[in-house]
Amino acid sequence: MSPKDNVTSLCLHLKESKLFNTIPLYASLIETCSSTKDLKKLQQTHAQVVSLGIYHHDFIRSKLVSAYASCLRIHEAIHIFSRTNRQPTFLYNCLIRAYASLDLHRTSLRLFRQMMGAHKSPDSHTFPSLLKSIGHLSSLNLARQVHGFVVVMGDAGDLCVGNALVTAYAKCGCLGTARKVFDEMPDKNVVTWSSMMSGYAMHGESGEVMRLFEEMVEAGERPDEKVFTAVLVACSYAGWREVGWGFLRVMKERFGVKAGVEHYTCLVDMLGKAGKVEAAEKAVAEMVAEGVACDEALWRALLWACRAQGKMEVAERVAEMVYGRT
Repeated sequence: MSPKDNVTSLCLHLKESKLFNTIPLYASLIETCSSTKDLKKLQQTHAQVVSLGIYHHDFIRSKLVSAYASCLRIHEAIHIFSRTNRQPTFLYNCLIRAYASLDLHRTSLRLFRQMMGAHKSPDSHTFPSLLKSIGHLSSLNLARQVHGFVVVMGDAGDLCVGNALVTAYAKCGCLGTARKVFDEMPDKNVVTWSSMMSGYAMHGESGEVMRLFEEMVEAGERPDEKVFTAVLVACSYAGWREVGWGFLRVMKERFGVKAGVEHYTCLVDMLGKAGKVEAAEKAVAEMVAEGVACDEALWRALLWACRAQGKMEVAERVAEMVYGRT
């Protein structure tokens, strides 16, 4: 080999070595974009890895798929995924989760079937997103099939998977199985309790919601916003007006949970059904005073109550109070 060839070979080696050392740096930058969901920075970093010539590395591509999926930019994620040679379970999980987060639940299930067809084994990170989609589609048969996968894979004791199973079965209307999964879970957190309580509230089992709330507090678990939403939905369904008011006070004074628009919506709905339109108006005034923004669901609840009671002037006063209308 001539001296010139030696120099050329050395230069190529140094360039490849430099690029090799650059890959972990840019992979770390992409991970940061993913965790912070900083789309603009991700796009800038993506452009840099292309200009550096390291875009073709599967390691970089897998990081980009994960990051774009985390930012819910599914078209970009799928485009890069399709060009990645190695498509491990991790990448399928990222995309399944992204589709579920975008409420594209049928597509999420199709991707899972594609994953199984590619002989990739699901893991404990696959099931929560998959079960979210199954719950939204109310597919009890699929919930049972995935539950079988969970047992076979040895993930039945996983907290996140257990929570997802409780939610999926509850949304499918199978409260008995949801409760069985709940009771058999070795560990529980506030999500576990709120999932079961929300399931009962969704199907009008108000008494069970209250019993679970008491058990939860006795177990030393601190209720959060979602727990109180389930409680107030239960109160609304059962027409427990005074109990609902009481819980709105308790959540703030005893547990330090600030009431949000979803809590006031439950209260307005509850008062409206009882014909207490002026009390509903008072609740909205309290909400506005606390700086909570009104949303469409609350307006629907209030307007329904006003129409039912023939008191549209209340809606007009509230509109003026919230939006400054006349």
